Amino acid sequence: MADTTICDSLIDVDTTDVLRQARIVKVPEGRTPTEAPTKIRQAVVMAGGKGTRLHPYSAVLPKPLMPLGDMPILELLIRRLKNSGVEEVILAVNHLRHLIEAYFGDGRKFGVKVTYSGEENPLGTAGALGNMLDVLDDHFYLMNGDLLTTINLKRMAQQHIATKADASIGIYEREHKIDFGLIEVDSDGMMAAYREKPSRKYFVSMGLYILGREAVREHVADVGYIDMPTLLLKIKDKAGRLHCFNDDCIWLDIGRPDDFAMAQEIFERNPKVFLEPIRI
Repeated sequence: MADTTICDSLIDVDTTDVLRQARIVKVPEGRTPTEAPTKIRQAVVMAGGKGTRLHPYSAVLPKPLMPLGDMPILELLIRRLKNSGVEEVILAVNHLRHLIEAYFGDGRKFGVKVTYSGEENPLGTAGALGNMLDVLDDHFYLMNGDLLTTINLKRMAQQHIATKADASIGIYEREHKIDFGLIEVDSDGMMAAYREKPSRKYFVSMGLYILGREAVREHVADVGYIDMPTLLLKIKDKAGRLHCFNDDCIWLDIGRPDDFAMAQEIFERNPKVFLEPIRI
């Protein structure tokens, strides 16, 4: 079995309350958490954002089609999903959707079935699920279309099923460095401590989840806009099981210019880090 601990102080701007007291599952390299491997065959990918942080490029090209080398970010993600056992990908689209649909078509050339779910008004990552309930599997991946990662999706799925989770959250350990000397002052205005350029490590949500359809149904049906932190907290309030999966992997948010630049650098040095051959 994997090493399991309880998180007491996970820090994330959007999901602090969700992740706190959730269970982190860390799977050692080379070990599987269950005897019989399981897989999840369906993924929902959020590909409708306007990518304002990458403006002006995203004004003419949707964020999921931003290239690494000569390949869109979303294609790299779909290749990883395909090789992890996913057979069907639902793309939630809005901004410049015609370009995404023109590139990916029905998904045949990528070895998966690709369908599209559009929204006239922004519904949030979780709200978009309300339009898909009738076509969702019992358990499915949900992820942002602009993430770049080498996470082991098969292990995450195995842990989700084995632990009977209602939702699993992919988490990543980030280190935040403060560029200034940090001074702590006591109640009398006297210096209590001085730390030169300290750093702090904390867990953040990767924008990658596995969800149980029935666990989310009552929270996303006919509700309009709802984001992921709100959905996860609602599941938790209903005594749902929320597990956090922490893998030794690369994770980059392409919506952040610094991460996008780093991804380009990594890809130029070694494309195989992210580029997986399609196994049909």
